[in-house]
Amino acid sequence: MISRSLLLIVLLIPIVVSPAIAQRGGKAEPNRIEFKRGTHSTTISDTVRGDEQAEYVLSARKGQRLIIKLTSVPAKSSVFQLLGEDNDTLGLEYDANFNYSDVLPKTGDYFITVRRPTEAKGTSRYKLTVTVR
Repeated sequence: MISRSLLLIVLLIPIVVSPAIAQRGGKAEPNRIEFKRGTHSTTISDTVRGDEQAEYVLSARKGQRLIIKLTSVPAKSSVFQLLGEDNDTLGLEYDANFNYSDVLPKTGDYFITVRRPTEAKGTSRYKLTVTVR
C-alpha cells in the first residue's frame, strides 16, 4: 500500500510542477505603471539592448488624456508602441513612436512596449514619461 502511494506521488509531481516550470520560459508580465498618490505623471528610466523589449501596462478611464513622451540616448534610439486591451492601435499609424497625446476611447488597460528601432547590437538608455489627466 505504501509503495502505491509513493508511486502515485512520484507520478503526480511532474504534472503539478511542470506548469510552474513552463511559465519561467514564457513571456513576462508587463510592469504596471501606477502613479503616486496626488500625482498624474511618472517617469521611468531604463535600458534596452539588442532586440530586448520593455513592456508596461497602465489603467485609465474613457475620456482621460494620455500623454507619453520617450527620450533616449543616443537620440531616437528607443521607440514605443501603444495598444489598447484588444490590440487596438488607437489610431497610431506606426509602431515606432516618440510622443503621443490623445483622449482615451474607453476604460481599461493600455500597453506600452519600448524597444530599439533596429535589432542590431546596441544599447539605448531611455526615459518614458507617462501622464494621465
